[in-house]
Amino acid sequence: MAPLAADAAGVGMKITDVRVRSWDFGPAERRFWDSTIASGPRRGFAIVEVETDQGIVGQCPSGANQANVAAFKALLVGEDPTMIEHCWRRMFESRHTTIGGDFWFALSRIDIALWDLAGKALGQPVWKLLGGHRRHLEVYSGAGFYSDGKDLAALVAETESYLAMGYRAIKMKVGWRGTTLAHDAERVRVVRETIGPHMKLMVDGNHVWNAYEAIKFGRMIEKYDIYWLEEPVQHTDLQGGADVCRALDIPVATGEMEVSRWGFRDMFAARSLDICQADPVNCGGLTEWKKIAGMATAYHMPLAPHGTEFIGMHCVGALPETLIVETYPGPYNVGWLLGPLDIKDGFIDLPDTPGLGLDIDIPRFDALAASAR
Repeated sequence: MAPLAADAAGVGMKITDVRVRSWDFGPAERRFWDSTIASGPRRGFAIVEVETDQGIVGQCPSGANQANVAAFKALLVGEDPTMIEHCWRRMFESRHTTIGGDFWFALSRIDIALWDLAGKALGQPVWKLLGGHRRHLEVYSGAGFYSDGKDLAALVAETESYLAMGYRAIKMKVGWRGTTLAHDAERVRVVRETIGPHMKLMVDGNHVWNAYEAIKFGRMIEKYDIYWLEEPVQHTDLQGGADVCRALDIPVATGEMEVSRWGFRDMFAARSLDICQADPVNCGGLTEWKKIAGMATAYHMPLAPHGTEFIGMHCVGALPETLIVETYPGPYNVGWLLGPLDIKDGFIDLPDTPGLGLDIDIPRFDALAASAR
């Protein structure tokens, strides 16, 4: 539906439905894992939608627990979807549990759908509604996972495939207990040699180590000019994170698992990170992400949002303190569903498409799922 005229955008609009859609696209071609989590046996996709009486639908490209979404629907039907802070507060104040978990993830995804809806109503992209700082953004490939039979040669071939796609910054996984620190350091070496000395290389431990292990590994790979070491310890280990930050010349990036501004407040105060990776899908939506970002800037802390590029690019485009967009060209890739990024020499240009700019073709997704049964 075309955006409303500027003088009528959102006037009298009311929420009529909040729902989850999900699809099963059949068995996964292969299994893969990082240091702590393995992929599932099947491929799927899910979205959260907020529908209005004016026919505009906001969408978030990530699923949520049906029961939590249904509970929030009861609170939001009849509300003005462009009053996003009001809707966020309605959801937040209904909690009967600690912040986090399925409750928080559902709140986050509904909030993102509300921002998408507002952008569609106003005819503006979300990155401009959030601040609108720049449209030319650097991207990196979030990949380098472990999988059966994947040796150093296969890792090199994978890395070369991303360079051929136009990437000039690469992130790889380390820390799996099925290997050794020395072998992971060797994996880092071959990736650095593959991409050359001038491209960014990030290394992600997925919070697997304690502080002394992280420091030991960091010192093993410092010579490879690492752009950041991601999640070397649990984000809740504030002292351990601070110890790693002080011990290494490599910047420490973390925060994808933190779920609110209050948790980030404590992380910032403890100096347990150098780069903030708050993920809107986890941390309370774009509404909460913007508040976390404001705190980060007060600590002179740059941001590199974790998570799907279809949301993260709007965050990176919004503020001057952001660094780079995470993307998933390999495992977890949904570009085949939503459309690939146009990467040129390591950068993308943000469009002016209203909302998140998603191309969620429901009939096509339904047909793909039906063919997989």
